[in-house]
Amino acid sequence: MIRSKLFPSTSLLTLLFVAVGPSVAAYSQSTTDWPSFRGPGGRGVADGGDVPIQWNADSEDGPNEGVLWEAEVPGLGHSSPVIVGERIFLLTAVPDEGETELNIAAGGNIDAAEDSGSYSWIILCYDKSTGEELWRKTAHHGEPKATRHSKATHANSSVCVDGDRVVACFGSEGVYCYDLDGTLIWERDLGVIDVSKYGIGWGYASSPAIHGGRVAVIGDDPDHPFVTVLQLSDGEEVWRSDRSEVCERSWGSPFIFEADGVTQMVVNGFPWIVSYDFETGEELWRLEGGGDNPIPTPFMANGWIYITNAHGGKAPIYVLRPEARGTILIDSDEESEEESDDEPNPLVWSVERGGSYMSTPVVSGDYLYLGNSNGVVRCFHAITGEKMFEKRLGKEAGVIASLLSVDGNVVCASENGTVYVLMSGPEYESLAENSMGEPCFATPAVAGGVLFIRTTKRLVAIGNTE
Repeated sequence: MIRSKLFPSTSLLTLLFVAVGPSVAAYSQSTTDWPSFRGPGGRGVADGGDVPIQWNADSEDGPNEGVLWEAEVPGLGHSSPVIVGERIFLLTAVPDEGETELNIAAGGNIDAAEDSGSYSWIILCYDKSTGEELWRKTAHHGEPKATRHSKATHANSSVCVDGDRVVACFGSEGVYCYDLDGTLIWERDLGVIDVSKYGIGWGYASSPAIHGGRVAVIGDDPDHPFVTVLQLSDGEEVWRSDRSEVCERSWGSPFIFEADGVTQMVVNGFPWIVSYDFETGEELWRLEGGGDNPIPTPFMANGWIYITNAHGGKAPIYVLRPEARGTILIDSDEESEEESDDEPNPLVWSVERGGSYMSTPVVSGDYLYLGNSNGVVRCFHAITGEKMFEKRLGKEAGVIASLLSVDGNVVCASENGTVYVLMSGPEYESLAENSMGEPCFATPAVAGGVLFIRTTKRLVAIGNTE
């Protein structure tokens, strides 16, 4: 059984001082750019912008309270808005003929979508202030090399931006690097990445990540899973690690961070979650994964690494110290080889059930919030692991998008077309239920006091209109 754990010789008061103190100073400034999936540091946290709590973006209700502008988005894509300066970037896939559809609120349907014909895989760029489309570039055209889940798209991942480089990964359709004005710098073919289960291709969903002039890309096709790091300048491969011994499939994105002079890249997976030395590809530590469909992306808060996954009867939450090394044991009363009287357990705390399946959680204040595809939101104390509450948001309120902490409130975009805003704290308190008029699968973004939400058909800017 997985047990909640604290450092054996450390008081809760000391933990609160050590864990919370540095993070407040480091992230108190206003969020101006949102350069990748889940924003700065991949934390999903935006502060200092005075983003509205209530709005109405249902175009059929009008007038649209709190809507600064909205823009139609062609095709289908679950990629999140990425914002740098005055530009917003999205990915989409547009069929040559007809319209593609999503299986909304379909529950446990495991089938692939019935797509046929050719697609265009497109990078879109919008003006942040007006929503005007600045440019669009077709990165690839042809028939899909792998199928998608009926609730997924052929453009699920988000771009990442560093300086004047915009990197988009479409899985089997390749990796592409453009400048901010849409000029192609380089492209790279990764081969077919058919992330499948039950013999059905469920589609690619891992967003790339940039750090130190390098781009990390995950390709966990069950037949030949791998992770690779490319040069941002020209797309040349720096290193590649075969993951056939550690991972059967995954859909999460790489999490890259520096601690104690070492740059780590943590990749969610099943049966193993693994951290790599970002410079060399050497494995630093591994942890048994739990849920057999690992989708959420690891992230850091309070100086610790938060990881969750679900499916197959398991839904754990793991909180680890970045100093972890070697194989980390969970279901054992014996100390691991790395644990001694002088070195505390690398596992800060863990719970066996309560993790999320698709949505990446967020830490807001002292609390960890998780959203699930069945509409249930759970809250744990982020430092102790104590469960605070479990609450169902509403009818068909499946949470596929990752959660955000915006000015201290928790934002949950839902499949039923409602964006729920919750007050951070140990008890459930709903501040607002905001209609978008269409399902929301993509994770929202925040920049300059404006919340950018992608629905299945539109990109909407939410802000103070007075």
